[in-house]
Amino acid sequence: MDSSPIFQVIKPGIYTTFQDMGRIGFQKYGLPVAGAMDLYAYQIGNILVGNTRNTVSLEVTLIGPKLKATSAITIAITGANLEPEVNGQSRPMWSTFRLEKDDVLSFGKYHSGVRAYISVAGGFDVSSRFQSKSTDIRSGIGRTLDEYGMLKGFPKSEREGIGLSRHLIPAYATSIEVAVIEGPHMSSFTSKERKGFFNKTFRVEPNSNRMGYRLFNSKKVETINQDIWSDAVPFGGIQIPPNGQPIILMADRQPTGGYPRIGTVISTDLPKVAQLPPKSEVSFYPISVEEAQKRAIILERELVSLGMIRKHMPSR
Repeated sequence: MDSSPIFQVIKPGIYTTFQDMGRIGFQKYGLPVAGAMDLYAYQIGNILVGNTRNTVSLEVTLIGPKLKATSAITIAITGANLEPEVNGQSRPMWSTFRLEKDDVLSFGKYHSGVRAYISVAGGFDVSSRFQSKSTDIRSGIGRTLDEYGMLKGFPKSEREGIGLSRHLIPAYATSIEVAVIEGPHMSSFTSKERKGFFNKTFRVEPNSNRMGYRLFNSKKVETINQDIWSDAVPFGGIQIPPNGQPIILMADRQPTGGYPRIGTVISTDLPKVAQLPPKSEVSFYPISVEEAQKRAIILERELVSLGMIRKHMPSR
């Protein structure tokens, strides 16, 4: 199936990139995973417009782009509320709506969250590299939207007004508590430091980004030993570098790391972290692997159920 132009880029936004669920299986070759930072909002967007969950979408950061539709398309915008508008008129979040040819999609004031996702029914036409269409600027894969003049896709007509139930729409707070699985380098910390870590509230630093969220507390996390073997690092891994200020590793993290990790943020809480703006606060509490798995299973069942319901809704 041939693609066709669907958007003319008028303004690219501050940092807008194409993302899917990342390059799974290539970290062992030294290639970062990349992918959407908020995998919940990203997947919901695709479900709403009738795409498969791993269809590439646009990830918008803080200041959204201005895009002119060059054909009729159906879209959904999920994640951060950046006040989407069409021809100056407000459009709903977490719901499908239609753009006609020459309509202009833009964004207004920042309300909550950091990252929004623009999902298009039929998907965008983006080159795949290493089995993913995700942009990874540090690895030289893909590019930000300011280097595009026209965006292509495979537009298909879908129903307007297909939305997510209100109780499933996350509220993006600026002070959050997230669950952590302890380890794997617990021997690098005293029992006092391990306990103290879960009693601290950390501030998100301005230099946080897609690679990692840098945190600060006036009382640093002390380590007994910084000399560990480098190993593969997961999404959500919490490194403690020599300065004692934690770093939560995010989507564009390096494949391996040599700093002790006191724990890993569970996958179902990572979307909350991904939506934290600078100066937000985050604290942690420990849970078991079994509990983390239960929460992941519940979320996956929810997404599968939503996908099945959406699949049986007729297109227009």
